[in-house]
Amino acid sequence: MNHLLPLLVAAPLLGAALLVAGGRRLPRAVAEPVGCVVSAGTAALAIVLLLNSSPPLVEWVGGWAPKDGESVGIVLVGDGPGLGMAALASLLTLAALVYSWRYFDEPPRRHAGSFPALMLLFQTGMCGFAVAGDLFDAFVFFELMSVVAYALTGHRVEEAKAVQGALTFGVVNSLGAYAMLLGIALLYARTGELAMVKIGRGLDAHGGPDALTLAAFVLVLTGLLVKAAAVPFHFWLPDAHAVAPTPVCMLLSGVLVEMGAYGVWRVYGTVFDGPGGIPAADVERALVVLGVLTGLVGAVMCWYQRHIKRLLAYSTVAHMGLFVIGIGSLTPEADDGTALYILGHAGVKAALFACTGILLDRYGSVDEHALYGRARSLRGVAVLFVLGALGLAGLPPFGTGLGKAVTEEAVGGPLSVVFVVVSAVTAGAVLRVAAHVFLGAGPEPRDVSAYETTGIREEPETRHRLSRVPDTMTVVPALLLAGSLAVGAVPGVARLVGHAVSEAGSGGAFTSPHWTPAGVLLGLLSTVLALGLAALAVSRPEPFGEQPWTEPLRRLQSGHIGDYVAWTLAGATLLGALALPGILS
Repeated sequence: MNHLLPLLVAAPLLGAALLVAGGRRLPRAVAEPVGCVVSAGTAALAIVLLLNSSPPLVEWVGGWAPKDGESVGIVLVGDGPGLGMAALASLLTLAALVYSWRYFDEPPRRHAGSFPALMLLFQTGMCGFAVAGDLFDAFVFFELMSVVAYALTGHRVEEAKAVQGALTFGVVNSLGAYAMLLGIALLYARTGELAMVKIGRGLDAHGGPDALTLAAFVLVLTGLLVKAAAVPFHFWLPDAHAVAPTPVCMLLSGVLVEMGAYGVWRVYGTVFDGPGGIPAADVERALVVLGVLTGLVGAVMCWYQRHIKRLLAYSTVAHMGLFVIGIGSLTPEADDGTALYILGHAGVKAALFACTGILLDRYGSVDEHALYGRARSLRGVAVLFVLGALGLAGLPPFGTGLGKAVTEEAVGGPLSVVFVVVSAVTAGAVLRVAAHVFLGAGPEPRDVSAYETTGIREEPETRHRLSRVPDTMTVVPALLLAGSLAVGAVPGVARLVGHAVSEAGSGGAFTSPHWTPAGVLLGLLSTVLALGLAALAVSRPEPFGEQPWTEPLRRLQSGHIGDYVAWTLAGATLLGALALPGILS
């Protein structure tokens, strides 16, 4: 099985090369099936390896195995979490390719295989990052993923706003990449190692943490938190989602930012979780504070959007805050819950973006106000959209609900309130959109904000506006929601996730994640609050509309790259300040 690990990277890479080599001679009827077959094959391989990953699979690429304990080769590690993320990335790539089957309108002068080729390269980077066993190659795969994501975000290069969104994405994420690379250089200078486990041992052998260790920790985590879109590193995400094609949004919110969270968990657990690393109390304080800030800011900004894709992007930011809180709790139970939450959220969020893409291609708009009552005929899409909103709320038996319940029980206390509030507000915003767009409920919304980004006069991603929604565009979100339900409703899935995380994580006795009465009640409470908020916002829009205290917060999303760079530097400073006390002591 070990020798099959490199195929997770090689298969989609070779598939992309085949599509590019075909160029204009390769018809669309061939290019799209090739992309789907390669993506599906990689997903199947990842699942097979996942089911046979105990003990973890280790493969030195090209046979460059260590000699006398020293190595210069590339090591791939196939443990449960890594292979799980590779499987998730591959399945969502397949879903995005099937969703865009025969409908996605390529820009002029672009050959038919360019979009599926880019998607396969994106999958290559994600799978490589998920199973990379050394820090430098993890960085290389992450940057491959990011570079392709820039191209996919600005895929419709003839549109100026797409280029601007991709540029913002590129600059902010490149700044995070430079920070991460500098942190890796500091770790290499200290330990002479690049393999994550060996770096951790080298730090432990050096003694207690010092300023260099703290600097490396801050720089590496800054790069990962930029990718994870944690506040205040998050500004690129809404701008990118607003212009990226719908299938790309499904991957950005469904798995790219989750890869950042996975990277934080992986790097801390293997590099800095030891006597020579950063004290656990400082890491917990830093991540929990950033997580709470991310969850609350994301929820507030989500509520006050009318551009549906930006609304969903801020919902991703808010839930990323919950994931960071779970990771920062540094307990096996919280790790299990966060893993389940990520799996459930991926299906729900990708399904919501898929439904939003249908609105865009049918009506040429993703503006909540402009779409008021226009989608009454799309009953099936409405059902899927509402189910996605209920999944965001954590309604049992969705996987989001089970992950939320397990994590809430692990973190306990006031942090449980944050989980309930963030879930309720983000789901309430999506339900409000559903009531306005699909039912025409309440008074027609008015344009009241001078700082609002609308979704009016958007260009459809089809050659012409859809008169009939293709079956693939409704089957895909339905299957994604079914997958999210399976994560919470099928006991074997939760047990597999818990077993995989416990073997690769912080250890401790394995206990299968399961529903508890308190978890079910909190999930129902979040759902009831979300329904209540949506009902009040629809029936009495004035008290729930734009408020003076939200204006400064909304102004921060200025669209100016310089502002976003400044906030990235401020976030790195905040992270260092939160982790500093343990070093000083």
